[in-house]
Amino acid sequence: MDKNYYVYMMTNNHNNVLYTGMTNDLERRVYEHKEGLVKGFTQKYNCKKLVYFEQYNDAEKAIVREKEIKGWVRAKKNALVEATNPHWLDLTETNYQMAGDPSSQAPQDDSFCHSEQSEESLLR
Repeated sequence: MDKNYYVYMMTNNHNNVLYTGMTNDLERRVYEHKEGLVKGFTQKYNCKKLVYFEQYNDAEKAIVREKEIKGWVRAKKNALVEATNPHWLDLTETNYQMAGDPSSQAPQDDSFCHSEQSEESLLR
């Protein structure tokens, strides 16, 4: 059975802060952020909107990517989000599905989810 790992970005209602994280259970982790169960940055700055995520099947690759994105300047992070989510929609409120089959976790056009295979097309 393949294990999935996710690098994701959360923001607040004003899109003026960004949090980048990594998890092996995106649905659970987003729920924790939305309910304010995660102490620290996301709770302090009310980061409850999932605006971006990438899926990996290797934990080490996901950790490396999370650290890479965290090291970027804000403009580069914004560009990454806007490349697939130009209106900064909360992906949990679109046709994006978090539960069930990993292939159902992206919208019909697959514009919000980036896997390892599509990573090369992302900004570096």
